[in-house]
Amino acid sequence: MRKEVELQILPSEVGNEAAIVAQAARVCHLPVQKITQLVPLRRSIDARGKQPIVRLKVAIYAGESFAGEPALLDSFQMVDERPEVLVIGAGPAGYFAALQLIELGLKPIVLDRGKDVRERRRDLKAIQQFGQVHPDSNYCFGEGGAGTYSDGKLYTRSQKRGNIEKTLRLLVEHGANTDILVDAHPHIGSNKLPPVVSNIRATIERFGGQVHFDAKVTDFILHKGKMIGVVTRKGQTFYADATILATGHSARDIFSLLHQKNILIEAKPFALGVRIEHPQPLIDQIQYRQSPREEHLPASSYSLVSQVQGRGVFSFCMCPGGLIVPAATAPGEIVVNGMSMSRRDSPFANSGTVVAIDEEDLAPLKAQHGVFAGLALQQSIEQAIFQYGSGNQQAPAQLLPDFVQKKISKHLPKTSYIPGVYAAPLHELLPPFIHERLRLGIQDFGRKMKGYYTNEAVVVATESRTSSPIRIPRNPITYMHEGIVGFFPCGEGAGYAGGILSAAMDGQNVAKAVHRWMQQ
Repeated sequence: MRKEVELQILPSEVGNEAAIVAQAARVCHLPVQKITQLVPLRRSIDARGKQPIVRLKVAIYAGESFAGEPALLDSFQMVDERPEVLVIGAGPAGYFAALQLIELGLKPIVLDRGKDVRERRRDLKAIQQFGQVHPDSNYCFGEGGAGTYSDGKLYTRSQKRGNIEKTLRLLVEHGANTDILVDAHPHIGSNKLPPVVSNIRATIERFGGQVHFDAKVTDFILHKGKMIGVVTRKGQTFYADATILATGHSARDIFSLLHQKNILIEAKPFALGVRIEHPQPLIDQIQYRQSPREEHLPASSYSLVSQVQGRGVFSFCMCPGGLIVPAATAPGEIVVNGMSMSRRDSPFANSGTVVAIDEEDLAPLKAQHGVFAGLALQQSIEQAIFQYGSGNQQAPAQLLPDFVQKKISKHLPKTSYIPGVYAAPLHELLPPFIHERLRLGIQDFGRKMKGYYTNEAVVVATESRTSSPIRIPRNPITYMHEGIVGFFPCGEGAGYAGGILSAAMDGQNVAKAVHRWMQQ
């Protein structure tokens, strides 16, 4: 017999299998000894009551056991002699496209402009400690993409975009903790993601695929309306019948190259703003009504949204127990992002707080920049903030109330941002239409979440890489670019994903589309 039940347990009981089995037996009116196996299915924190509880959905087996499904990798076969597909970019979209290609019997040739995860760390240290930005190896570029050195959040609302369970299982088979199969808001952590990413590369190579680093694509080879190959910075030429482009939301040079080659690209809405950091104990007090929080509870998070002047203002990429990191992809710009380790044990909680930017907001820039109006806005703000500073990666900041009241802060508390922050008039550095909507949205957040609006919170600029301001159009059924045969835009950089999980699933979907097309 198999039966699914939902239990309510204390946080301290999460690791107590005997207590969980005993409660499941009571709910099912079974003797404990009749239960042969208990399999967790779903786990979430419910902090709405006086005391936080854990809601745990489990499958119980009586008189039988759950053997589990065979490993997905067990079905993979060698593809070294199979037809080749170029995959440009080794982020989640590119790597999961490569895995899917192998599963379908095609050979992926992955090209990435950056370095592998191990070598990439040196460049992250250089930007953190010395303010030196490597344009091809940073928090956005390199093996694993922007997701490798982030919180590793695996939550998505894109339930219909692909097989979430398969994607999570592949991550587990490459070293991620099995908790991600159960948690309602799973995450891996920046300290755990690099070996997972390395293991994915090892799988690709073990089954006959190839991964090339320091292989920045500088040209596309077109013939009679078909993409037949690419050229890299080193002058290498790679040919294939199909090319998957999965270069991420910050590959501005790729957008320019597509435009130069008369390959259609489009402007799309995006969001831009700041990153706001609170002490984690304060967020715990607000959400759990306890500080310090019980040791078995995870660092608490929040999600906030408001409508201001016809635009959405919302929290984005919330990192409980996290750090703010410098995410610039070129010298002369200031960009910040958030990350967390697996234990989320930093004393800080940070979140992007951004406002939606649409076509109407970009109208003044369109005459000069055309399809690149959004990108031009992004870049102008990032560069203006850098130029205001001292020539390094220190970021301008204000206390939260000072940001709202348009005052330069007289002092700033300690933050998690290693390059450091300095007091600056963000209300003057950000365009008025962005600052005003953020200011009003933050006030609304303070009304919705008591304690959020506080002098203990710091606003750091600028959170500008939430998504791509460019979309590379593709057919919704074939996933192929409407104007170029054999060319398959993919992932965040193409405008079809927003996070690790949705990018990975888009990579899988595109790989399936490539296979269908090559079978014709």
